[in-house]
Amino acid sequence: MDQNWWQHAVIYQIYPRSFYDSNGDGIGDLQGITSKLDYLDTLNLDALWISPFYSSPMADFGYDVTDFCSVDPRFGNLDDFKQLLAEAHDRGLKVLLDQVWCHTSDQHPWFIESRSSRDNPRADWFVWADANEQGECPNNWLATFGGSAWEWCGVRKQFYLHHFLPQQPALNWYNPEVQQAMLDVGRFWLDMGVDGFRFDVINFLMHDRQLRDNPERKESDHLPVGGSRKIPFFRYINRYNISQTKTFEMIRNIRKLLNQYPGVTSLAEISSAEDALSDSTQAVGPQHLHMAYNSSLMTERSLTAGHLREVLEEAASLLQQGGLCWTAGTHDFPRLASRWHGDLLTDRFDQEAFNYLLAVLLLTLPGSCCIYQGDELGLPEAQLAYEHLQDPYGKNNYPELAGRDGCRTPIPWDSDLVNHGFSSGANTWLPAVIEHRDMAVSVQWDKPMSLLNKYRRLLAWRRMQPGLRESLDIQILETEPRLLGYIRGQDTHDPLLFLLNFSSEIVHQDLSKLPRNSLLGHSDFSKPRQFDDIIEMQPYGVYIAACTPGSV
Repeated sequence: MDQNWWQHAVIYQIYPRSFYDSNGDGIGDLQGITSKLDYLDTLNLDALWISPFYSSPMADFGYDVTDFCSVDPRFGNLDDFKQLLAEAHDRGLKVLLDQVWCHTSDQHPWFIESRSSRDNPRADWFVWADANEQGECPNNWLATFGGSAWEWCGVRKQFYLHHFLPQQPALNWYNPEVQQAMLDVGRFWLDMGVDGFRFDVINFLMHDRQLRDNPERKESDHLPVGGSRKIPFFRYINRYNISQTKTFEMIRNIRKLLNQYPGVTSLAEISSAEDALSDSTQAVGPQHLHMAYNSSLMTERSLTAGHLREVLEEAASLLQQGGLCWTAGTHDFPRLASRWHGDLLTDRFDQEAFNYLLAVLLLTLPGSCCIYQGDELGLPEAQLAYEHLQDPYGKNNYPELAGRDGCRTPIPWDSDLVNHGFSSGANTWLPAVIEHRDMAVSVQWDKPMSLLNKYRRLLAWRRMQPGLRESLDIQILETEPRLLGYIRGQDTHDPLLFLLNFSSEIVHQDLSKLPRNSLLGHSDFSKPRQFDDIIEMQPYGVYIAACTPGSV
């Protein structure tokens, strides 16, 4: 078995509630995922990342856990998961589970005991603090979902820390018993045979024990990538509540557990950080976690060639160790097809070209990558009325922020069926929006040039390229500014050259200024018009070529 399979893996994220409903109750489930494994197999993926399906009151739809080693009845039972795992493995698909180790639900037995008194066996399992001299919150830390990060407990006469909802109390990772309890959770699933974990908001694991106030962010101060001045959480520079040095030291203990299971991997989410790439670098390494993803490609600013060059330069150290997982869409961010271009792509052909451009970008950068369910169909962000919103973050910040429901609507499987084939039930937890019907799997399946089939062929082609699968290098090229140009696999016998036009305009590039190359004859790789050494790149066009031996 290739122990480093993760360095070049294509990981597909499944948000179970919205993937496929097998029993008609309007909520996707584990049996639904199992029934669609043949579809997933046709995509030529390496692994599945499955969002939480553990027992939960669903205040944050599974990211508030009451039992880390169980399956919530809404999704099925433990036998359903074991069947899913076995059938995925039969198809050569690895399975990564979401692990929510920073907090529990306020209905978890640990927290119920902890809040009952100041001297019970689990009194110190969560982050408790006395009120300040004014009888108010211990400091100015804010919750990412809005309001103070502190909630009063009348029984203990203390505040407890919650980085998200009040129903998600933060675990005290300074307590060795907490550390051991969570490592035991990991061991439970690893013993069952899972292939690794995605760690939710891992940079929130530990806090400043002095509980110092965060400095207020001035108008001239740096704003994190993915941050917004519309979001109250970014009113302060989040220096003391998250991304502590102790967190990255603690990760070593998690890696020691993982090392006991050959071939497993880990993917860290770095969220809301002041410097996401720096945190990713600290989280990844031989003694830390295997991979990390962050908000570098999640920004809502224009996705330009210049911005991508900056990201690639900043990420150089992560790229060299195979620790960067390119992730441009998850269940927490607006969908790829809608995020960057605003109203620019009114032309259907430009939209199709843009969707394919993003696929080529994600699948040809060095390292691993994640595809979020439905992005292979080109689904745009769903526009939902307030009465349909379920996401607490969206509700709390409406109408200033749209929330996360727009990327979580049900996957359209069959355009001719009720709820686009997602569920046979009368009601679904989020509506199956009409805008997605004509992008259903059934519509795209038999169309050779559909985005779905282009994804399939691109992923199959990627598997066959030594320059992509055996190399972590990238050489950024000097090109016309609106183009992103790079060479992959220059340390192999099969280096590849990529030119991507991130503009809505025709761009001309002089090939004589680049290493000698010849356009690949793949059916999906467009052949641009050429005038001597000048090629004409169409809006959002892609040029992929083989470098002539000795020219790199």
